[in-house]
Amino acid sequence: MTLPRSRAARLAAALLLAPVALAPILATPAQAQWTVFDPTNYVQNVLTAARSLQQITNQITSLQNEAQMLINQARNLASLPYSSLQQLQQSVQRTQQLLQQAQNIAYDVQKIDQAFQTKYANMSMSASDKQLIADARTRWQNTVGGLQDAMRVQATVVGNIDTNRTQMSALVGASQSATGALQATQAGNQLLALQAQQLADLTAVIAANGRAQALQSAEQAAAAEQGREQRRRFLTPGAGYQPGNAQMFRGN
Repeated sequence: MTLPRSRAARLAAALLLAPVALAPILATPAQAQWTVFDPTNYVQNVLTAARSLQQITNQITSLQNEAQMLINQARNLASLPYSSLQQLQQSVQRTQQLLQQAQNIAYDVQKIDQAFQTKYANMSMSASDKQLIADARTRWQNTVGGLQDAMRVQATVVGNIDTNRTQMSALVGASQSATGALQATQAGNQLLALQAQQLADLTAVIAANGRAQALQSAEQAAAAEQGREQRRRFLTPGAGYQPGNAQMFRGN
């Protein structure tokens, strides 16, 4: 069968161009460069990458530890937000003011020595009865004043108990919720200060009671000595009765 003329021409042209189109394909295997796979080098690269990754992980862990250490240091250096110092100082000042307001014979060595020399220790044999009575009244006033001072100190210390209870509760709560060593230490120090304030109150009560008892005992000793002196004067023979003239009615 005869092909059309145009179709035959196209077929002939395709046959002529076929060697030219196949030439690059035939030449490629001879000219191409294949990539060679090296297992040893690959393993070394993987190990190097793993070591690098481990170093980075260690550095991250170290930075995290340092950050946590800084956080802990900041907590340890944080100051306690609560302070009971002012309340404790006020309690001590109230008790101290009462001691300073001691009546008559104060807590002063020189004044005590002077008062005992003049009113208690040496009973003047030549003092008048009026002076003896005045001295006895002064000693009694000193004793009553000492007893009153002791009761005032006791009342103040009892009033401080409620304040101390509030402060102790707040300090224990602050100690239990402390975020660092400094806060816990400060809370402990304030608890010690509270105990010191309570010991100061106890010392004040003992001192006031001891003063009152000492004044009372001194008054009793002085009263006994004065009693002996007054008895001696009563029993000492006097000039006796001397007769004299007495005019009962005025003369006209």
